[in-house]
Amino acid sequence: MSNGVTVGFIGLGIMGAPMAHNVLKAGFPLVVFDLMEEAMAPLVAAGATAGSSPRSVAEAADVVLLCLPDSGDVQAALAGPNGVFEGVNPGQILVDMSSISPVVARELAAAAAARDVVLLDAPVSGGQAGAVAGTLSIMVGGDAQALEQVKPILQAMGKTIVHVGGPGAGQVAKVCNQIVIAVTIEAVAEALVLAARAGVDPALVREALLGGYAYSRVLEGHGERFLQHHFEPGFKTRLQVKDLNIALETGRSYGVPLLGTALVHQLYMSLMARGKGEADHAILVTLLEELAGQALDQARPQ
Repeated sequence: MSNGVTVGFIGLGIMGAPMAHNVLKAGFPLVVFDLMEEAMAPLVAAGATAGSSPRSVAEAADVVLLCLPDSGDVQAALAGPNGVFEGVNPGQILVDMSSISPVVARELAAAAAARDVVLLDAPVSGGQAGAVAGTLSIMVGGDAQALEQVKPILQAMGKTIVHVGGPGAGQVAKVCNQIVIAVTIEAVAEALVLAARAGVDPALVREALLGGYAYSRVLEGHGERFLQHHFEPGFKTRLQVKDLNIALETGRSYGVPLLGTALVHQLYMSLMARGKGEADHAILVTLLEELAGQALDQARPQ
């Protein structure tokens, strides 16, 4: 696939906008659409063309990418009035990079196939920083041959691209990813609050843990956010709740108990009740500080 292939991009939020910019920087002609017209302006200024609807994007592009908040948003963009399915041509490839229900992903892949169109589910991990840097991990479900065709486009956005199986498999992998991240955020926050309550500098505890088996990117990145109380959104709490809802629904669908996930989901629901849905999901640490009566920056001396 050459850079002469026109790419469509639908959904220009915290993740989608930098991903679309990276596709444009890689030399692909780009057509964009977002319900918020102002979200398109920076990309249009950089050389992209603004679409008027998802259908118009599908009509103008060879490959269409989507990065939207939830299952319903993807269903509307693909199958709704003036949706992508109304503008596709046989043989076209669609790539949904949103994080949605695996069940919905499989339904939409079947609906696309009925139109002689391939829909890949390709959710991402790496947060806003990874989207900006073009270093996302991309988990792909669907036709392997179609993936090979669009891989040069995905390589503009991601460093790790793994084909994990058939339709919906990418979304299953993303569910697993979100479970690991959410439960690890809770564990790291709990550990650092305990350190502070016990009179030990949590920054030094984090430094020590980074050198051993407890190392994780959550401990490294989110641990620093915890210490600085830096909660500008890289990944919003309300989206974490959405993803954990999907995880729990998937667990119920396949008869798998997700005990730790359920607990962390309830903690995040408590944050939602406190009006923290727009903050970064690292803000979970403040709930644990509240429960312990101990702020990280006020470690009690022994």
